[in-house]
Amino acid sequence: MNLHWLQHVPFEGLGTIEQWAADNGAEITCTRLYAGDALPDLNSFDRLVVMGGPMGIHDHGEHPWLVEEKRFIKQAIDANKTVVGICLGAQLMADALGAEVYPGPHKEIGWFPIQRSNGAPSLIPEALTVFHWHGDTFEIPEGAVRLAGSEPGINQGFVYGDRAVGLQFHMETTPNTMEALIQNCGHELTDAPYIQSATQMRAGIEHIGTVNAAMNNLLDALP
Repeated sequence: MNLHWLQHVPFEGLGTIEQWAADNGAEITCTRLYAGDALPDLNSFDRLVVMGGPMGIHDHGEHPWLVEEKRFIKQAIDANKTVVGICLGAQLMADALGAEVYPGPHKEIGWFPIQRSNGAPSLIPEALTVFHWHGDTFEIPEGAVRLAGSEPGINQGFVYGDRAVGLQFHMETTPNTMEALIQNCGHELTDAPYIQSATQMRAGIEHIGTVNAAMNNLLDALP
């Protein structure tokens, strides 16, 4: 297996996905879009993971590589690659598939529950407390199935075909990746209904084992 991933900022890595890939004997390669790396040939990988980042999918002026990246994601999906997008990655997938991406009714930052949607494939548990760090959300692309939602009424994921999954939330979170977000994006921790303090987020570390196991199960279930 060849797993390629797209990185948007140096402080958002693969988290527990890296260990899953190593355990499955995968060769891991990366495009650091923020550093100007070139995107790979589609034939060079089997799985594509599109990670998160603090930018928005429409920030083409500041991050012109977003245009080519979205085109590349669509090409990977059309080529029947297994594609997993996380947070910004899911938003980029939604946009590439023609769905609208826009600011959600509330920012969600911290540990909050999600619920699997009725009729959705059992790629995730029916209910799970997961780590969030996002302000934007997306409509479900045409032809996709809504995977999950959350209390603020936000779409939390979708499944397109049998190989493409967009997750608005983070199941790959480790103590280190959570701390990196707190250190680099802490200015977003304002007083709001669905924004936890850094102290509250650190207290939620008890959920990491459960969400990491769910992430592994999802990756195992994809072809």
